[in-house]
Amino acid sequence: MVARADGGVAAGRTAGWRPGGRRGGGRADGGVAPEGRGAAGGGGGRIVLAMHGDEMTAASPGPPPASGAWRPGDPVGRRQFVTLFEGADGPLRLELGGTLAPVVVAYETWGEPNRGRTNAVLVAHALTGDSHAAGPAGPGHRYPGWWDHSIGPGKDIDTNRWFVVCPNVLGGCQGTTGPASPHPEDGRPYGSRFPRITIRDQVAVEAALSDALGIDRWAAVIGGSMGGMRALEWAVGHPGRVERAVVVACGAAASAEQIGLCSVQIEAIRADPAFRGGDYHDAAPGEGPHRGMGIARRIGHLSYRSESELAARFGRAPQVGEDAPGDGRYAVESYLDHHADKLARRFDAGSYVVLSEAMNHHDVGRGRGGLAAALGRVRATVAIAGIDSDRLYPLYLQQEMAGLLPGRPEVTVVHSLYGHDSFLIESEAVGAFIRAALDDGAAEERAG
Repeated sequence: MVARADGGVAAGRTAGWRPGGRRGGGRADGGVAPEGRGAAGGGGGRIVLAMHGDEMTAASPGPPPASGAWRPGDPVGRRQFVTLFEGADGPLRLELGGTLAPVVVAYETWGEPNRGRTNAVLVAHALTGDSHAAGPAGPGHRYPGWWDHSIGPGKDIDTNRWFVVCPNVLGGCQGTTGPASPHPEDGRPYGSRFPRITIRDQVAVEAALSDALGIDRWAAVIGGSMGGMRALEWAVGHPGRVERAVVVACGAAASAEQIGLCSVQIEAIRADPAFRGGDYHDAAPGEGPHRGMGIARRIGHLSYRSESELAARFGRAPQVGEDAPGDGRYAVESYLDHHADKLARRFDAGSYVVLSEAMNHHDVGRGRGGLAAALGRVRATVAIAGIDSDRLYPLYLQQEMAGLLPGRPEVTVVHSLYGHDSFLIESEAVGAFIRAALDDGAAEERAG
């Protein structure tokens, strides 16, 4: 069944399509058709499309670093750290073979646990996210929290009610053990020595974090995209430890197209000579694999947005001050260049490869008798949302998932022009969906 998000969720609008928009109009590095041009560069008035997640930041001076990873000695910000899988605990045994020990996890928290710790909510970030889900930019945090509009006192994930935890994922680059982290044997970055990991390995680390925090059962695990994969894996792999799973914009297994798109991005990074097989972290600024990761980001970013948005927002407009056709760029090229450079200054190419491969391996049915058998074992209440313009994780994947879960929960459809990235952008629609999912049976957690 499908519940359309046009009542209390998306209010019947085409989300984000308003002159000026919620977060203001303006340009994302030349991102709207100039005065006198239509969306396709023909006649017509100016089109102003809300930024929604693409606000321009001042260009960083100088060449990008070899890695945008957080390193020991950098400002900590709001991060807390815990070391897992060491000593008597033994190593983390990886699904595809091998072990990893120790594992350091960087995480952030908001709110306070109640007496029984029954009000704990785990927020799982997507591919290039991190533990800084909420809060301002500052030392240790280059940008404000990626879900800042939804986490906090009185917000959709109300920290007056919930104790919220967001860890940086295994394989990430913002404090949790990943390719840029120091290897325990010699202190040099893992680089090419970092093992292959899966979504299940990431959830195993999150389960160990839960134990360290004294949380036996999560009131909810919430995530979109790669975070949604982990929320679903929690419900399947740890059915007794999750009350609710809130899953946005993902499927129960990676599709052929998703694997293909990730594989092309991985190859773009590996083909950059500056990647050096993964051992590039000692390179000087400007000499790391930012070109390969930039190509990967451009490919990925196109899949995160919709063709309709790109057409309306850019059309065939040239970048301001440049000649296209000619030696200059089209506005959409400038937009992609901006996002490539922005990522190179805050992320790590090795993490991009490791996490993309983990998403390719995503399949909650592997080794569990298939999707129907795996999803049939879920005991948590599952709330599912999809986006009608999402070409990377189209709605049929959420509908397939819902059809195999006990009770066949409805799929909430978020109407948006912005494609897959709407799970981050459409704060009103997605936030209302999350709030409703958390309000379902919340009295016990509040009283715990």
